Amino acid sequence: AFVPALVNSGLPCDRFVFEGFLPHKKGRQTTLKKLAEEERTIVFYESPHRLIKTLTQIQDFFERDPQVSVARELTKVYEENQRGLCSEVLKHYKENPPKVR
Repeated sequence: AFVPALVNSGLPCDRFVFEGFLPHKKGRQTTLKKLAEEERTIVFYESPHRLIKTLTQIQDFFERDPQVSVARELTKVYEENQRGLCSEVLKHYKENPPKVR
């Protein structure tokens, strides 16, 4: 599912790294610190329950406000794509929490 999300993101897809799910607790901060140094587009999965926390942590660990894309329910009736600066996407999900379907 990450390939359609990557292509649809509008982010550079010539060079990317796929991380899967971030650690829940142990190693999460270390992983985010390492990812903050990455120059390639980073793709990872996150549950709707942790999306706001993860976007907040991206803001905390990345020096700049990076461009992000959140793709949900791809190819389904409730498909959703949010793109923009991390701060903008975070604001959207704080005002419209992701629904678990």
